[in-house]
Amino acid sequence: MVNVDGFFYHPTRKVYTTPEELGVDCESVGFTSGDGTRLAGLFIPGYPPATGTVLHLHGNAGNVTAHLGNVAWLPALGWNVLCFDYRGYGRSEGWPSRDGTLADAHAALDYLLNRPDVDARRVVAFGESLGGAISIVLAAQRQEIRGLATDGAFSHYRRIARWTLRQNPLLLVLGWWVPKWLMVDGLDPIDHVARIGPRPVLFMHGSADRIVPLRMAEELHAAAGDPKELWIMEGMDHYQALHELPGEVHPRLDGFFRRCVSEATC
Repeated sequence: MVNVDGFFYHPTRKVYTTPEELGVDCESVGFTSGDGTRLAGLFIPGYPPATGTVLHLHGNAGNVTAHLGNVAWLPALGWNVLCFDYRGYGRSEGWPSRDGTLADAHAALDYLLNRPDVDARRVVAFGESLGGAISIVLAAQRQEIRGLATDGAFSHYRRIARWTLRQNPLLLVLGWWVPKWLMVDGLDPIDHVARIGPRPVLFMHGSADRIVPLRMAEELHAAAGDPKELWIMEGMDHYQALHELPGEVHPRLDGFFRRCVSEATC
């Protein structure tokens, strides 16, 4: 079988924005994935005293500089943030694959846990779209993650590829058979999400999301263990709420993460 998984990913090397443009101080960091692939990232220290650390897993298109603005507000609230690029994205080496991106997420978490300025007992994850899918599997496999929030996560790799192809009339026929016969199976978030509990999970999703259908968030929420929350953001498209409703999204995410790292609730 020909494996077309590589065409699922949309990495770029372009610089979309800089920490300076967003008004954040950060440290450029590097670490190595399990197979020796060198990865690049940014560590943004939270205003002291730090509340905890957020591992950010970005979406499919672009690289970390295209998604940095989605988490640049967290350090002002006391959160350290590690943003990193999967293999093949930005300044990271290699080419993305399903196994590889998950291995990279494990490496990023390991890097965080070994930093002397990070409290390993107070680490949470925030995954967006593809990053949401990866972070669900990561959290299921790593108990060190005290809680997880996702925005626009999908439930199955083949199904999201099929759904995406079928949105284009010119690719409608391909949408029926390419994902089924030419994409590898495995590591679907829906098969792992139940293993995150009893650590908290917050699923965020726009009701008008044109990239990942809302029903996938509903499926993930139904399959997850308690405690869990599904926040449907009415009228919002993919990532739109983070950009247009910061007055609602920022306090809710901050409050959720604080509950996750509180010994009284987790």
